[in-house]
Amino acid sequence: MRLVLTLMVVLLSFSSVAKPLSYYFEQDVKFDPSIPTPEQVLGYEVGEWHVRHDQLVSYMEILADKSDRINFEVIGRTHEQRPLVMLTITAVDKLSSIEQTRQAHLARLSNDGSDANSTKQPAVVWMGYSVHGNESSGSNSSLLVAYYLAAAQGAEIDELLNNTVILLDPSLNPDGLARFANWANSNRGMNLSSDPKTREHVENWPSSRTNHYWFDLNRDWLLLQHPESRARIAKFHQWKPNVLTDFHEMGPNSSYFFQPGIPSRKHPITPDENVTLTKAIANYHAKTLDENNALYFTEESFDDFYYGKGSTYPDVNGGVGILFEQASSRGHIQDTINGPLSFPFTIKNQLLTSLSTFKAAVDNRQALLDYQAKFYNQATDLASDESFEGYVIEGADDNTRIKDFLGLLKQHQIDAFSLTKSLKANGNNYTTNSYFVPLAQPQYRLIKAIFSEQKHFADNTFYDVSGWTLAHAFNLPFAKVKSSWGLEVASTPWQKAVKPSFASLEQGYAFGFSWDDYLAPKMLNSLLKQGIKARVALSPLTAKSSSSEVSFDAGSIIVPAGLQTNNDWVGILNKAQNEFGIAIKPINSGLTSKGADLGSRTMAVVSEPKVLLVGGKGVSQYEAGEVWYYLDRFVGVAPTIVEMERLNSVELSNYSHIVLAHGNYNSLSDTDKVAIKSWVRKGGVIWGHKGGAKFLADQQLLKASYLSRQDVASAFKTKGLSYADKDHLAGRQRIAGAIFNTNVDLTHPLTFSLKRNTLPVFKNSTWLLKASDAPFVNVLTYTKNPLLAGFTDAVNVDQVAGGAGLIAHSYGRGTVIGMTDDPVFRGYWYGTSRLLSNALFFGHTFRANGE
Repeated sequence: MRLVLTLMVVLLSFSSVAKPLSYYFEQDVKFDPSIPTPEQVLGYEVGEWHVRHDQLVSYMEILADKSDRINFEVIGRTHEQRPLVMLTITAVDKLSSIEQTRQAHLARLSNDGSDANSTKQPAVVWMGYSVHGNESSGSNSSLLVAYYLAAAQGAEIDELLNNTVILLDPSLNPDGLARFANWANSNRGMNLSSDPKTREHVENWPSSRTNHYWFDLNRDWLLLQHPESRARIAKFHQWKPNVLTDFHEMGPNSSYFFQPGIPSRKHPITPDENVTLTKAIANYHAKTLDENNALYFTEESFDDFYYGKGSTYPDVNGGVGILFEQASSRGHIQDTINGPLSFPFTIKNQLLTSLSTFKAAVDNRQALLDYQAKFYNQATDLASDESFEGYVIEGADDNTRIKDFLGLLKQHQIDAFSLTKSLKANGNNYTTNSYFVPLAQPQYRLIKAIFSEQKHFADNTFYDVSGWTLAHAFNLPFAKVKSSWGLEVASTPWQKAVKPSFASLEQGYAFGFSWDDYLAPKMLNSLLKQGIKARVALSPLTAKSSSSEVSFDAGSIIVPAGLQTNNDWVGILNKAQNEFGIAIKPINSGLTSKGADLGSRTMAVVSEPKVLLVGGKGVSQYEAGEVWYYLDRFVGVAPTIVEMERLNSVELSNYSHIVLAHGNYNSLSDTDKVAIKSWVRKGGVIWGHKGGAKFLADQQLLKASYLSRQDVASAFKTKGLSYADKDHLAGRQRIAGAIFNTNVDLTHPLTFSLKRNTLPVFKNSTWLLKASDAPFVNVLTYTKNPLLAGFTDAVNVDQVAGGAGLIAHSYGRGTVIGMTDDPVFRGYWYGTSRLLSNALFFGHTFRANGE
């Protein structure tokens, strides 16, 4: 009897937060009993535990098997190989001919189909949940949303299914969701703790908000660095939804937010009709939350400017994106200023606004369809009203960089055409190695947004970045083409070419390859790992080949036969050039006709880098993740990631490089600081950017002074300002993500592969390095008029101008490198990221006194 009572107490304790289906759905909703409920499959009520991703997928598969309203498909895989799941849900007759329905939907978006009868055409509604893994009420509510769509009975669900095609993505970030479910569940007791300070509500570093590489996937819709985003965008353009929802969470002491956001902070390219439709849909959310006595707010805090988010990417693609933000319990229950906030309550709000979205889509179906058709059918006419024809982008000796740039455009349904004749634009000559992107194509608005260099805005406060010009990120010169006169391009748009193959190399005196290609560091690292001995040419040279001479720029890699110990070294080179698509050229003699001979002391040794990346509490997980991702994906280096609190247990002599991403390193012990200085003095190369560079300067490793954020803010006049001016001033004082131009010392080893004497950098901080008075150490300096794109107040622009972008100098036998900005921002800054890989392979090749 005691055992029974004990079990009853345990069950009651664990189910104290659990809610039955009647809590989530109105009593008059009837369900098909043949469709299993979430509780019947999971073994617990929704909200009692955080659903694991594998459980979520399993339930969706079962629903698709049991219901003839649902198609289930896997559209991709995450980095950790979890399936990216998409459910297509509509009336049975439409589902049986879903491809015809899709084609009919897309036909209205071309001029040929603009007059098609749409009175019976369904609206396409994309439901996306929990792009941030620890904002899990969205994914947990998707269990109930999917159950409702599969099992609900009656006139209301019939009307919904007959008038819509619903694309349901139950987890936009499976890897993050899986980590958070494990965290929340493993720290849950039988008796729930609502204390905000309990471990359940406070994750360790890094949080599960992010994906495998600690990236915020909600910033990757435009940049497409990750498989989750690439799979999603491919599916998005297969359907081009009319409405796309993006379910998030915010701080526990908030209530509930739904768009519209701050009216003055939409992107100017977004049509005003988009805002009108967003407001019309908002009325449905307000009504359902009113009926449930739930608090909410609109038109505050969040904006619709940056097109790389889930709620804004649809806005530049003819749809209506809607952001939802629910106050988060971050576990199972948490005390807040509004009282105890339970996980089931957060789930219910996300369910309610999912259902209100459905109602809004049905009632506004015709308006949504007509708006989208107009959006695309007007594109050619709007393009013809512009004062220019399109953009020309200079190609590059770096085949990977231009290929990845054009491939990114292609994923966004943007066509680029190679020039067949040289063209002059904006005073510069663009050869047949360049590409033209015409405005007159369906993605007219997105093209303008991608190439925009806007610097002045009606509202100077941004929730995210204010500039993201993709060509600048890839360090590709571009210009507007004012006239079609003299413009000759290929008849078909660019397509990804088959990887080139190269003639087989035979045994010879030496071989060499250019450092220009973006994957050259990865190829070099692969060769070094296989025992190939290599040198870097610190100055240009011309070497003898079998039938001609071959020129090699500074930074080229030379592989002499006399150094090799692996009998199959030529075979390794053959395999590498075909794997990475980079030609390796034979050299017949060590005597060169120009430049240093191959046995010169200016042929510096290059070694496989052993990288220690410092992480842990205080370090930006985003920026540490960006470094990890870049080194892993593009350099083939697996960094050793060590939290600050474990640094004293590490033998630093095992590593050639230490990388300090943005963060606060004050918690490092004095012993750790002394050890780092000693390691550098003995020959180590240390890199720090933003907060990492500040640490190096504070420790007098980096011989440079800086302006703190407080120093920069103090330059603004505040006399006479009222309290109402507070937010406006804060917006002026910050740099919320803009693009700046720098001058480049092209003779420095850290800039090998760069061809222009200027380099765009991304800046989202007002911490500024001052240029050094010492010679040879200012590798990058900001130009006199540095702002290229995005908002930065003139006061801040003046303070940035002439400052240091990157400083590098010797310290004992080692090297210290400090950069003002993040060189690998969000994974797509192909231009500045080469500075980091150059530091890995060439950081030891120069000597310069920092004082």
